[in-house]
Amino acid sequence: MVTVGIKEVARRAGVSPGTVSNVLNRPERVAAATRSRVEQAIRELGFVRNGSASTLRAGQSRAVGLVVLDVGNPFFVEVARGVEDVVSDRDHAVILCNSGESPEKETRNLRVLAEQRVRGVLITPAGDDVSGLGRLRERGVAVVFVDHSASGDVCSVAVDDVAGGELAVRHLIGNGARRLAFVSGSKAIRQCGDRRRGALRALETSGLPPGTLADVVVPEMNAHGGQHAARTLLDEGLPDAVFCANDLLALGVLRVLLQAGVRVPEDVALIGYDDIEFSSAAAVPLSSIRQPTYQLGKIATELLLDECDDPDGHAHQQIMFQPELVVRESSG
Repeated sequence: MVTVGIKEVARRAGVSPGTVSNVLNRPERVAAATRSRVEQAIRELGFVRNGSASTLRAGQSRAVGLVVLDVGNPFFVEVARGVEDVVSDRDHAVILCNSGESPEKETRNLRVLAEQRVRGVLITPAGDDVSGLGRLRERGVAVVFVDHSASGDVCSVAVDDVAGGELAVRHLIGNGARRLAFVSGSKAIRQCGDRRRGALRALETSGLPPGTLADVVVPEMNAHGGQHAARTLLDEGLPDAVFCANDLLALGVLRVLLQAGVRVPEDVALIGYDDIEFSSAAAVPLSSIRQPTYQLGKIATELLLDECDDPDGHAHQQIMFQPELVVRESSG
């Protein structure tokens, strides 16, 4: 296979290789007629620029990194769709990394992204230690937190998860629940901790003691983790209602409860979080807390690329969306 380079394009268009380079990188410097000839030659020859070589010369690529907690969670799939739509419009690409809720794996992801000379990183941190992101920023790589709040020196786009947790549990209490369980991952994951705080706030405002809420912590925030949690609840005694930190956990809980002959919501009410697409199609349609998932990815990426394009003039923003309660059959 013959590789077409800049010299071949220049020869076809009757210009210098430098002019071809300008058309590719600084088209505004080239006269319209000349630019048109070069672009026609590029199409006729099927020329594709060498992105790796451009990256070596410029010190950066036209890619951004996206590091998520669980690439199998439809919530993050929708976030990634918002990210990709923006980077595609801006002639960039996305490198998707999955931390698997592991700070160690997240560190490896960030190292690989730095080696790839990405322009910026969008990340949902796996824990409280974000020192690796500070080192990345010192190297001139922009960082934006997604679904995670941040301080004033970095951009973030998040949802008020304390309010979301309060919405969920206040709804369950309003339907008569007095013994509740909260199924989640590690409290080191900011979303889990915030949703639990919101749940406890709902108990307080309802005059119920904190002990009303039993914690069930699972190693993975997916359907398997939810199934494990449901078996634990069956062994230890079922509560009136279960609040799950995401919908995948709730769907796992629902499956095991139904298999055990437990009626939802008559015996146990159930609510999830995220309102993923599958929630409304569950065997018992799942109540949930809705987040503007696509918007999280879209707006975070716009902030990231704005900072990349104008680091000195960019003003950091911390955007906080409000969640929405979506009531279906599972919560009564």
